[in-house]
Amino acid sequence: MQAGEFMERRRELFARVRRAVVKIGTAALTAPGGGLDERRLEDLTRQVHALRQRGVQVAVVSSGAIGAGMDALGLTRRPSRLPELQACAAVGQGRLTAVYDRCFRRWGYNAAQILLTREDIDDRRRYLNASNAINAVIEYGAVPLINENDTISVEEITFGDNDGLAALVTHLLRADVLILLTVVEGLYENPEAPPGQRRILDVVERVDDTILALASASTSRGGRGGMASKVEAARVATAAGEAVVIAHAHVPRVLERIFDGERIGTLFLPAPGKMRSRSRWLRFGTRPKGQVIVDAGARAALLEAGKSLLPSGIRSVRGSFARGDIVSIVDESGREIGRGLVNYSSEEIALIKGHRTADIRRILGDDPYKVVVHRDHLVLDG
Repeated sequence: MQAGEFMERRRELFARVRRAVVKIGTAALTAPGGGLDERRLEDLTRQVHALRQRGVQVAVVSSGAIGAGMDALGLTRRPSRLPELQACAAVGQGRLTAVYDRCFRRWGYNAAQILLTREDIDDRRRYLNASNAINAVIEYGAVPLINENDTISVEEITFGDNDGLAALVTHLLRADVLILLTVVEGLYENPEAPPGQRRILDVVERVDDTILALASASTSRGGRGGMASKVEAARVATAAGEAVVIAHAHVPRVLERIFDGERIGTLFLPAPGKMRSRSRWLRFGTRPKGQVIVDAGARAALLEAGKSLLPSGIRSVRGSFARGDIVSIVDESGREIGRGLVNYSSEEIALIKGHRTADIRRILGDDPYKVVVHRDHLVLDG
C-alpha cells in the first residue's frame, strides 16, 4: 500500500468510527517516581471528551490498580506473591477510579467502574449481562472504566494482561476500533536495532507469523503486558472486523490526532466484514474445555467445504469435557483451526472417533446427533 493511499484509507476508517475502546497501560499513567500521574490522566480524559464531542462513544480499559496500591502502601517493587498482589489491587482500585471520576467530572461525565473476571467472559449469560450493563452505562452518558477484578482473580494476575481484556471488551461492545496506549511508539519493523535506529510499521494488513515474531516480550515497569500481548490483542480484535492502533500515550493530543487520520503509531487493519456476536464469543470469548484432533480429510471438509465435524474424521481427544462445552478443533500438526460446541462428551468421542455416523447408535446405544460439531455451532480460523 502506497503512503498516500494508506493516509487516505486511515482518514476514511476513523471518519466511520462511532464506538471506540481505549486501553491505557500502567506505564502510560504512572509518574516517574511511582504513583498515578494525575496530570496525564487529566489530559487523557480531556481527549476522551474531545472524542465524545465528535460523536464517538468511548469505553476505557485502564490498568494501574496494582501500581496505585503499591504507591499507597509504600512499596517500590511489585510483589510476587498472589495475596500481596490482591491486596495491592484492593487498595489501588478505589484510588484509581476516584482519580478518573474526578478528572471526567470536569468534563461533565461520571466514571462507571466495571470489574470483570475471565469467568464473566467464559459464561455466555454473564457475557451478555456484561455487554448489556456496559451499553446501559454508555446510554446514560457515563464513561465505562473497565479493569480486571484483580482482587479476586487468580489466573489473570499470574498470566493475564489488560491488552487481552481490551480486545475482549472490543468484541463485547462491537466497537469499531481498539486503541492501545503504551509507552512505545508502535510496532517496530526492526526491534533489535538500537533505539535511535528503530523504524515504526505504519500499517499491518494482517497479523501473521512474521508480525508476531516482531513483537517484543519485554514488559514495561509496573505492568504485565508487553508488545507481544498487544500484537496478540490486535490479532484477536482485527479477526472479528475491528481496527487496532498501538501508539505512545505521551504524544500530544494522541487520541484526537489518531482520529484526524495522522500517521501516529501502528494501525492494524480489520479483516473484511464484522463477525457476528455469538461467533465472537465462540471463537475468542470462552476458553475451550479440551481439544478434538482431526485428520486431513476432516480439516479440508471444515475449512474448504463448510461441513460439520463427523466422528469419522476425528483422530483423538484431549482433555475432559461434557456435551455442550466449547472445544478447540486441532489438525494433526497441532494447529488450531477453529472452535465449536460439541454434541458429545470427551468419553463418548473417544469411543466413536474414526467411525461412521451410522455406527454411533451401536457404539453408544443412542445417536441423538449425527455430527460431533454442527457447522452452525462452529467458528473457523480465517
